[in-house]
Amino acid sequence: MDLLLIKEGFPLLTFLIFLPLAGAVVLLLYQGEKFARLWTLAITSVTALFSLLLIIGFDRSTPKYQFAEVYDWIPRFDISYIVGIDGISILLVVLTTLIMPFCVLASWKYIKTRVALFMFCLLIMEMAMIGVFVALDFILFFIFWEFMLIPMYLLIAIWGGPRKVYASIKFFIYTLAGSVLLLVAIIALYLQTGSFFIPDMMWQSYTTIFQVLVFLAFFLAFAIKVPMFPFHTWLPAAHVEAPTAGSVLLASILLKMGTYGMLRFCLPITPEATLLLATPILWLSIAGILYGGFTALAQQDMKKLIAYSSVGHMGFVTLGIFVLNSRGLEGAILQMINHGVTTGALFLCVGMIYERIHSRELSLAAGLGKYMPWMATFLVVFSLAAFGFPGTNAFISELLVLAGAFEYSIVLALAAIPGAVLAAAYMLRMLQKVVWGGVNNPDQSNLTDLTVREIVILTPFLIFVFWIGLGPQPFIDLMHTSVQHLLEQFHGWHDQHQVTATLWR
Repeated sequence: MDLLLIKEGFPLLTFLIFLPLAGAVVLLLYQGEKFARLWTLAITSVTALFSLLLIIGFDRSTPKYQFAEVYDWIPRFDISYIVGIDGISILLVVLTTLIMPFCVLASWKYIKTRVALFMFCLLIMEMAMIGVFVALDFILFFIFWEFMLIPMYLLIAIWGGPRKVYASIKFFIYTLAGSVLLLVAIIALYLQTGSFFIPDMMWQSYTTIFQVLVFLAFFLAFAIKVPMFPFHTWLPAAHVEAPTAGSVLLASILLKMGTYGMLRFCLPITPEATLLLATPILWLSIAGILYGGFTALAQQDMKKLIAYSSVGHMGFVTLGIFVLNSRGLEGAILQMINHGVTTGALFLCVGMIYERIHSRELSLAAGLGKYMPWMATFLVVFSLAAFGFPGTNAFISELLVLAGAFEYSIVLALAAIPGAVLAAAYMLRMLQKVVWGGVNNPDQSNLTDLTVREIVILTPFLIFVFWIGLGPQPFIDLMHTSVQHLLEQFHGWHDQHQVTATLWR
């Protein structure tokens, strides 16, 4: 418990977790469509505003878990309600809360049936997502991790596209399989330590074989969630069939839970196994970067294109994590945030186009830039940001990841560079089709440009694209102390135990 800075007074993290739950309970009692929309927007907006207090009150000089709260829950099995944040989790919590109001606004007219149930699912999702990033007891973490399954399944299965049943079941089965492995690892660690308090499990002298087995269980569970190649096959179907808000939540938040788990658990709990298996995982990340890029380049459906691009972009995140140096880790965390901003914005744009032409095919969206200049402007900026154009947010994070990769291995870094080129190719191809089109464009003259509501939705994403791209230092400062502490602990543990697991290099 020495790693916790206990929050006296107002329990901010508990408030952020359970305000959405309280809002969801109200929707069970009052289910009018207009009320459901306004109430959910109000709850998510208040949650977002209060989450900014985390940034204001966060001490950047300490690696300890801040705003911590500790309450006994099931003392017989040493299960407690323990929450807290550090530099690794704070940006992910704030990203979650800030994106939620825009998911509500994006669904304002798109969702026309069972509106109250849809908004209920969004609020339950928000509670679970925040809980995952702040939980410091493994049982609490697992409960929040599992809690996301049902509402996300319902979002796809009820409000999804023509193949929604297939997509929702595939998502559920893949994620549940990963959850079983995660639970096995949690139980194994509890039997070793007698505690579910996550920091108590870190930096212990487990045997090599135990570490490898636990690491593999963790890694498979989190690789499915990321998803890493070749565990990615549920993602395109889920994205294509999900409603716009569901796609945004999948891309911006849910995928980050996998990489967050790798950072939070794999490195500090199984450091020897991490070092032993880092190089194969790095090359798996390279495979994902290239596979995602080539597959996205072949797509005609805009949602599929962006979904496969996520496989490549998240490959850069896992690459940054497992090079095990400061530049790589900071670049990976920043890339999580940047991917959430740019890919979430792109899915919002595609959703707005779909509402007008009732198709996501590039051929049917060709040339709409002439009649939708505001849409074209936003789409150009977000597409440039997606492939890391200098001055936009993804540029600095991919630069840090590649710098970390060069520090680890020049060959590895050179193998990752084509992924950035492929990203430019498929995003520019989409832009050329949608904004300018060709000589035989469909008649788009009946299309209306973005409404005020839609401009309000997209503008904050635009601000963050340039804010992080031109001034990333405040975001890096938030994570720097925690990242440095993690690396010092990691390399110190290996020096102390004289581990030389470099056979893969």
